[in-house]
Amino acid sequence: MEVMHSIRPLLAVIVSLVGTIFIVAFRRSPNLREASSVTTAAVKFSIVASMLPFVLKGTALQYTLVTILPGVSITFRADPFGMCFALIASFLWIITTFYSMGYMRSLNEHSQTRFFVFFALALFGALGVALAANLFTLYLFYEILSLSTYPLVTHHQDNEARISGRKYLTYLLGTSIAFQLLAIFLVYHYAGTLELTPGGIIAGKAPKGVTILIYFLFLFGFAKCAIMPLHAWLPAAMVAPTPVSALLHAVAVVKAGVFGVLRIIFFVFGPEVMASHHLGIITLYLASFTIIVGSLFALAQDNLKLRLAYSTISQLSYIILGAALLSDRGMTGGIIHIAMHAFGKITLFFCAGAILCASGKKNISDMKGIGRKMPFTMLAFFMGSCSVIGLPPFGGFMSKWFLALGCIDAEQYLFLGVILLSSLLNAAYFLPVVYQAFFGGVKTEGEIEPGPKYQEGPLPSVIALSLTAVGSLILIYPQPFLRLAKMAVASLTG
Repeated sequence: MEVMHSIRPLLAVIVSLVGTIFIVAFRRSPNLREASSVTTAAVKFSIVASMLPFVLKGTALQYTLVTILPGVSITFRADPFGMCFALIASFLWIITTFYSMGYMRSLNEHSQTRFFVFFALALFGALGVALAANLFTLYLFYEILSLSTYPLVTHHQDNEARISGRKYLTYLLGTSIAFQLLAIFLVYHYAGTLELTPGGIIAGKAPKGVTILIYFLFLFGFAKCAIMPLHAWLPAAMVAPTPVSALLHAVAVVKAGVFGVLRIIFFVFGPEVMASHHLGIITLYLASFTIIVGSLFALAQDNLKLRLAYSTISQLSYIILGAALLSDRGMTGGIIHIAMHAFGKITLFFCAGAILCASGKKNISDMKGIGRKMPFTMLAFFMGSCSVIGLPPFGGFMSKWFLALGCIDAEQYLFLGVILLSSLLNAAYFLPVVYQAFFGGVKTEGEIEPGPKYQEGPLPSVIALSLTAVGSLILIYPQPFLRLAKMAVASLTG
């Protein structure tokens, strides 16, 4: 792929920092403060979108901010794989900010300026991860993302939030420093570069045992991917306000984790090393275990946000499974599942927050009949559920279709069974929620009663969740994500 010098990747990353200045400046005027946040998100998306035509024509845009050592620099590059993540994160930030306006005001949350500032900083980190051209830049912005989301996770500042925040940082910072950073040093020692190169940079450079060690240091160093047993931070983070949960589970944090793992598989090791060292098959078993066990944990949760959290743990490993199949269609399915899961899962979290705003309900057992009070919200929940399950004509069907074909191409029929079984489990923990909401009867005190007692959530929140629900439907035509994914895979195998 041709590389062209351009400042646009840098601008796409740093515009969030500029936005924080205006958010703080207008802290005494909520309307102007939130307008600044939405405007910043829109500008960020516009810059990212302006790079798309270049990338689709086969030109990567690159900008080096500073060179620290030979082969170690802060460099940003918009390539097909990075653009997939950048487009999703920047677009959904616009909608999440709009949703947050209704949610935060409806519940009269404290420290709203701080909330929007760290929201912007989190997207600064996420875009830095998406557009990182080397391991040093990737690591730097991965840590920025961890630190900037900590105040969001601990937003309520009570004892539960502080305990969850400590767990959050212990898992994410602890693993990245102990494992990921060590792996980066080893790669630089043996390969002499940290550049992310299609097809890998480690082949033939390190002994087999060291190569395997480096791989697992990376796999568990990216704990944001929530592969078991390094998943406990994610349910703990559910103490945060719902817009933060949506940010964590659909837009920034967990996607940065799986994105980082895929960068390592595709651009540090490459399909040939993964296959020759049997790293792909080991990763398939680890991902499959997480997919099934995460789904079983989700089935056991009555709290809606916790059910969604364990569902996310399971769904993230679909992405890793697709990459580890090392077949063209499997890798393509893993990449586009980043987008499909993002739209479906953010819709579900938006719905959970709208229910809380309108009714104060958190537990599924208390939501019988709520669909008759909140029809738009629960219809959106149904659409998001269908996409995550993988039912046609929703976007999740497309990514699971490619994953299934990838299993067949790789002759890994056991893992085809994992995808099918887990999809049944997805249906088992989502569809009863929808059924209870629309058809559940009134049986005990505290459940939803007939009459106009409850209404839809705040209007900005309902608009936002409706947009993402529609997005989860129209992504059955997954352009440009499918085209970008195929370009990324072609660069690995061509």
